[in-house]
Amino acid sequence: MKIVYLITGSGGSFYCGNCYRDMLFLRAIRKVPGITASAIPLYLPPDKSNTETGFDKHVFFGAISMYLREKAPFLRNMPSFMDKFFDSAPFLKIAAKQAGTTRTDGLEELTLNMIEGDNAFKPAEVRRLVNYLESTGKPDIVHLSNALILGLARQLKKHMKIRVVCSLLNEDDWIDEMKEPFKSRAWELIGKEAVYVDRFVTPSRYYKDLFISKTGVKGDNIDIVPLGFDSDGFNAEKIINRAPSVGYFCRVNAHNGFDKIVDAFIKMKHQNTIPDLTLNVCGGYTGDDKPFVSSQIKKIREHGFQKSVRIYPEFQGNKKAEFFKSVDVLSVPVRKYDGYGMYILEANLEGVPVVQPSTGAFPEIIETTGGGITYSPDNSDALAETLTRMLTDSTLREEKGRNGYAGVRSKLSLGKMSEGLASLYNTTMQGETKL
Repeated sequence: MKIVYLITGSGGSFYCGNCYRDMLFLRAIRKVPGITASAIPLYLPPDKSNTETGFDKHVFFGAISMYLREKAPFLRNMPSFMDKFFDSAPFLKIAAKQAGTTRTDGLEELTLNMIEGDNAFKPAEVRRLVNYLESTGKPDIVHLSNALILGLARQLKKHMKIRVVCSLLNEDDWIDEMKEPFKSRAWELIGKEAVYVDRFVTPSRYYKDLFISKTGVKGDNIDIVPLGFDSDGFNAEKIINRAPSVGYFCRVNAHNGFDKIVDAFIKMKHQNTIPDLTLNVCGGYTGDDKPFVSSQIKKIREHGFQKSVRIYPEFQGNKKAEFFKSVDVLSVPVRKYDGYGMYILEANLEGVPVVQPSTGAFPEIIETTGGGITYSPDNSDALAETLTRMLTDSTLREEKGRNGYAGVRSKLSLGKMSEGLASLYNTTMQGETKL
């Protein structure tokens, strides 16, 4: 069986949970005998730190040419050589770092077109992708990275007899930021185009239920495959003789609640229950996030705690490992309900317990791993109180750290995910294809 993943790239300027998930899918399924898999990037080049053998160097439906065709009608029929020029690697790398690439404002029509497929995906570019897939060995299954590119399912099935699987996670983060009537229309179109997908896959019960409620689909073809990690390269040993530390590991922005953990940290510092407490921050940010990040740094400085905050400029490889060794507890107090939370697994795999709001899929994950505690209501005061409890109760902290360390390895390993994906693809191949 041959699987090809079509993955929307982020450009690598910030920690992207969905991008990491896609890399894990590729890594996991390639462990299964009898299955070959590769990945093709869409829009932007992938984060190099997460790529590996099997990830194609070509980028299809480049972000710049798609944007120009949407915003400049006279460019909608631009010749192929112009597409290649605008979507060359240097231009796409620059585009990935620009403000506006990760927000919906001004991209509502393009989003709807990508879901429906007829207008956003230029026929010549669809044909180029089809020709490339056929020339490299036609896949049995094409796996789309999210429902925002659902229009490709129908487009590809016009030209190829294949089955299509689509991942579901965090589409609501993008769609719910859209203004009406675009928001309602987006969910409506996803429900309409879902008929061209053979099976969907999502990592949590919470997100499956959310997707059904938003789109009205029956959900009988939505599988739940929890995400998992290999233990290779992870180390639970901590740096000794250091100050106690709270960690934040995610894209640094308002959506992920960075200001809430800053407020909780400032409150804890003023209480001084935990002397020498530090806040360690890792995950990167985009141009859009800079004003917000600056305002939070200013707030910390105004309270006189700037020397107690460390920001890690890199969030991959050795720097990520160094970060996790330097923290005692991790929290990412996201504002919106999250459909998973890869950072929970990453922290637990390093023996770091987590403190998360009792929202979205967090209770589901923490119940599985036993690697943390939740708090309610979701505000900075409750977060500060719960973080203080975790940091001052060494028995609780060590217990949750051990549970998380063991829980991810036994229940949410890459091997478990390999089994889940293999079952998903076998079920897909056995069912009647949707054309």
